[in-house]
Amino acid sequence: MRPMLATKATHVPTGEAWTHEVKWDGVRALTDVRDGVVRMTSRNENNITVAWPELSASPLDGRDLLVDGEIIALNDRGLPDFRTLQERMHVRNPKTIARLADAVPAIYMVFDLLRLDGTDLTGEPLERRRELLTGLGLDGSWQVPAPYDDGAMLFDATLQQGLEGIVSKRRASTYRPGERSAHWLKFAHRHRLSYVVGGWRPQEGTSDRLAALLVGEPTPDGLIYRGRVGSGIGPKQGAVLTELVAALGRADSPFADEVPRVDAQGTRWLEPVLVVDIDTHGRGYDRLRQPSFQGVRADLAPEDLL
Repeated sequence: MRPMLATKATHVPTGEAWTHEVKWDGVRALTDVRDGVVRMTSRNENNITVAWPELSASPLDGRDLLVDGEIIALNDRGLPDFRTLQERMHVRNPKTIARLADAVPAIYMVFDLLRLDGTDLTGEPLERRRELLTGLGLDGSWQVPAPYDDGAMLFDATLQQGLEGIVSKRRASTYRPGERSAHWLKFAHRHRLSYVVGGWRPQEGTSDRLAALLVGEPTPDGLIYRGRVGSGIGPKQGAVLTELVAALGRADSPFADEVPRVDAQGTRWLEPVLVVDIDTHGRGYDRLRQPSFQGVRADLAPEDLL
């Protein structure tokens, strides 16, 4: 079975017909428990049970159930962060898996109940499924996240906390496996922040057409690398940026930490004086997520960002 999916939307719905949840930055997983055996599958129906040993024991012993949820792990800032899970997703060596599970334990945020004690619940309204799910008393490595009545409040709160976003669901919605439904709506946050340019990358196959910027965050410990930004830099923006960086070249990296080789290769380093605005998905991460160039901030100097 494939999970039900939400549709992107622009306006958070209001009214009693809707309930709202935090949108988790993790790995979607359906979990089938039969005769005490746990089997977790991905969105593409791949068996991922072995990757998550700390989640592979049912908290309800041998009780029959099928649930939908998101596997998450917290980064060093206490935020759910998909990248903290990436290292584990494709590991199959048991010793390595055990080490990673001990170092960065995962949590299973269970938000829907599709079968219980042999009874198919997919045709029941969401409100009833959630009532039965809450009654299971899940706690510990499997948790049931709270629903909220006020979507606008939750949207603002998750934005301020640097979370990924929210999902709004019709209370009366049935569960439609594998379908992307307008009865479930998703709203992802994007944040516009200012960063200092420390290098640029030319367009592939060229030596002088600027295609991406390497940017960092000024800190008391120096300029800390935050990522490479190519989205939003079209021919016109690239030409303007090329003129701005023409006289800023230097021989070595201005970043205080090490730039990953995949980003550093082919980069032209710059004096860290140019400030740009970047639109990014999420906040509080070591690397920008889905960044997009928004423009040059001629009114700001790097020291203004400290």
